[in-house]
Amino acid sequence: MKKYLPETLLMLNTVIWGATFVIIKSALTDISPLLFISVRFLFATIILLPFAFKIFRNINKETFLGGLLLGFLYFAGFSTQTIGLNYTTATKSAFITGTFIIFTPLFQILIERRPPSRGVIIGIFMALIGLIFLTSTGDSLLAVFSEINQNFNIGDFFTLICAIVFSLYLVYLDIISKKSDYKLLVFLQISVTGVCGILFSLLFTVWEVEKVHFNFNYNLFFAILYTSVLATVLTTTIQTMYQKFVTPSIAGIILSFEPIFAAVFAFFMLNEKISNFGLIGCLLIFCGLIISEIYKKKNG
Repeated sequence: MKKYLPETLLMLNTVIWGATFVIIKSALTDISPLLFISVRFLFATIILLPFAFKIFRNINKETFLGGLLLGFLYFAGFSTQTIGLNYTTATKSAFITGTFIIFTPLFQILIERRPPSRGVIIGIFMALIGLIFLTSTGDSLLAVFSEINQNFNIGDFFTLICAIVFSLYLVYLDIISKKSDYKLLVFLQISVTGVCGILFSLLFTVWEVEKVHFNFNYNLFFAILYTSVLATVLTTTIQTMYQKFVTPSIAGIILSFEPIFAAVFAFFMLNEKISNFGLIGCLLIFCGLIISEIYKKKNG
């Protein structure tokens, strides 16, 4: 295992996911959230299907149940994130989603009985402060808190659930991926998410919770292709293979770079400006990662 290869590949995942924020936000004008989840993950499942028959010969009960758990958490995380994005602002979504860096070490302690190191705690604190800078708008550093406090809506609630679920996902992936074949886990996670997407899309339609709409065009086609191939098949494979070589807390710090890359893509694709607060936030998050890695090197 080359030094820092897991961290580098997880950072690549973060770049890919950073672009999905702009792409999915645009696609939701042409397709309802849960239907998008269904199409995205079913298309990814079809891509993996030719390889599934061979790898399933080696499946066991522990791997199957672990894959189901990860798949359900994967679906819960992506669906609540997508639904929340449809109802809240970009600023609030970025900040609330980023709070998973707080929940992850807590779940790591509760579930794995493994507290994060001092360096990781410092890194998490710096990343959180950086996130506040990054998502602050206007002249006030704490504007994001004021915005959330004054208008906490259903989209914000779904986004908070997303942050909690993805924290659980990081911890359970750390546990399960060390015991199971990553190829089986990748297929199970993606296929379970796709199936759950169909079931809940139908249920939400029947219960009139979500009105289904679908307007196929080039914009939607690109969104499905990008999110299915790069932001699902590739990223899930990388994360399932390599996250086990770092702690969930360090993985959380790396993934906290997602709003940075989202801001960069929004700058180039939507001409959105990055404020001075945002630049300071990027620097703080980067320093948080460097500090956690320095402590890891000293203790490793």
